[in-house]
Amino acid sequence: MASSGQVSWKLEDHPKLPKGKTIAVVVLDGWGENKPDDYNCIHVAETLTMDSLKQGAPEKWRLIRAHGTAVGLPTEEDMGNSEVGHNALGAGRIFAQGAKLVDLALASGKIYEGEGFKYISESFEKGTLHLIGLLSDGGVHSRLDQLQLLLKGASEHGAKRIRVHFLTDGRDVSDGSSVGFVETIENDLANLREKGVDARIASGGGRMYVTMDRYENDWDVVKRGWDAQVLGEAPHKFTNAAEAVKKLRENANDQYLPPFVIVDEHNKAVGPIVDGDAVVTFNFRADRMVMLAKALEYQDFDKFDRVRFPKIRYAGMLQYDGELKLPSHYLVSPPEIDRTSGEYLVYNGIRTFACSETVKFGHVTFFWNGNRSGYFNPELEKYVEIPSDIGISFNLQPKMKALEIGERARDAILGLKFDQVRVNIANGDMVGHTGDIQATIVACRAADEAVKMILDAIEQVGGIYVVTADHGNAEDMVKRDKCGQPLYDKNGQLQILTSHTCHPVPIAIGGPGLAPGVRLRNDVPDGGLANVAATIMNLHGFVAPNDYEPTLIQVVDN
Repeated sequence: MASSGQVSWKLEDHPKLPKGKTIAVVVLDGWGENKPDDYNCIHVAETLTMDSLKQGAPEKWRLIRAHGTAVGLPTEEDMGNSEVGHNALGAGRIFAQGAKLVDLALASGKIYEGEGFKYISESFEKGTLHLIGLLSDGGVHSRLDQLQLLLKGASEHGAKRIRVHFLTDGRDVSDGSSVGFVETIENDLANLREKGVDARIASGGGRMYVTMDRYENDWDVVKRGWDAQVLGEAPHKFTNAAEAVKKLRENANDQYLPPFVIVDEHNKAVGPIVDGDAVVTFNFRADRMVMLAKALEYQDFDKFDRVRFPKIRYAGMLQYDGELKLPSHYLVSPPEIDRTSGEYLVYNGIRTFACSETVKFGHVTFFWNGNRSGYFNPELEKYVEIPSDIGISFNLQPKMKALEIGERARDAILGLKFDQVRVNIANGDMVGHTGDIQATIVACRAADEAVKMILDAIEQVGGIYVVTADHGNAEDMVKRDKCGQPLYDKNGQLQILTSHTCHPVPIAIGGPGLAPGVRLRNDVPDGGLANVAATIMNLHGFVAPNDYEPTLIQVVDN
């Protein structure tokens, strides 16, 4: 078992709740609560099992917060995501996350004092600083103001030549907003040029067609970005980035703009990445930067022909994969999450089974355990990864691996070898992101079937269930006006919402093993995902550590 200093790992026994009950912890990914209408795929899907939990005993179902400050993000406008959500679920406390970590590092200036910035700054004297990332104020993967501050700070700390390679959004923000973002950055770069810094936009493209693929679904997306950013080659060449976006939007939306490069008067690309340069990927969210990070960092790489592999100094805004230690250099250190509920429970003898499919396996293990890979105690834990479908969009196989996950969880419960069986069911989020409403309805129904399979097993063994979610998505699939009505574009087409939401998520408790008198509290109105850890500890028969967020349950004497 891992050594953890002077921490006292022994948990107090709960005065009213027994030990020894099998507990199923089900996390429905992308499953928020919203008013019922035709664009709430969870409602339309008629999810009988989840509906029965909601319509059952009111003291055993409630809503909790899964976005903004409840999960460590800066503002209530910040949508939650799977990474910060699972961190909060497992840690039992709220840690500064993603954008907030970057905000703090930029505001304090510590970003320029860290090893990551010192590393890339070694290229400033003779090389170019390249900044690659999503140009957006959506706050999901990146933020425009952070890029602006980084441009200013890097120039003040020695960067003499800067090139920006941007990806247009249209997924987490309105389609068409990219033109304004480009004009804003162009203005900032012009101000830097007045101060003697050679600062320009070098390339661009839409996030879903250039660079920002994830889970190794389509390496051609990354290659298109590589060709423009590194090689300075693209099917479209322009002398002005704003004009490029306007022109290319005539045949594509922001998400799918084809790659382009900016060229000089000699038709030569102004910013290919070459030996001696520094590169920073400025997205703070990890999933859609990992593939590019591999191409930039790995000497042995065979996913596509890079043509040339420049000797650069590369750093991410954050470390994008703690298990792979990728990238090896980063500007902002991750939150140091210690004493997670998983570690406490293992130290107290709780045998744990965790399972999901590939796209969410890391969330129910690595992120749940505080960005820590591996087991706390392999004798007490078993983690199972079910391979996700690859090479196709998830709306084409919307059931994903929900039933397989349900089956593995069922077998783990019925086998009576584990005290906690923890799963993530990914359908609502992964299919919801495709914007395919009919497929997302099928996805929600499949997730519901998996939940039923798990709850039926809990019924058989006299156990307890905790069903919750990490953030919203499938409950609202359309953009809305200020009155909440669906938005349509100028052609009368419904504007589909593909992003996460800021809606609350449900938590339900129950099962034959739940002690009489246990009910969800109504005196924790702002309860969020971080309150779930203490709740689960209580149901295992333990009192949570004093500094954990309060439990969501109480025991009322009958």
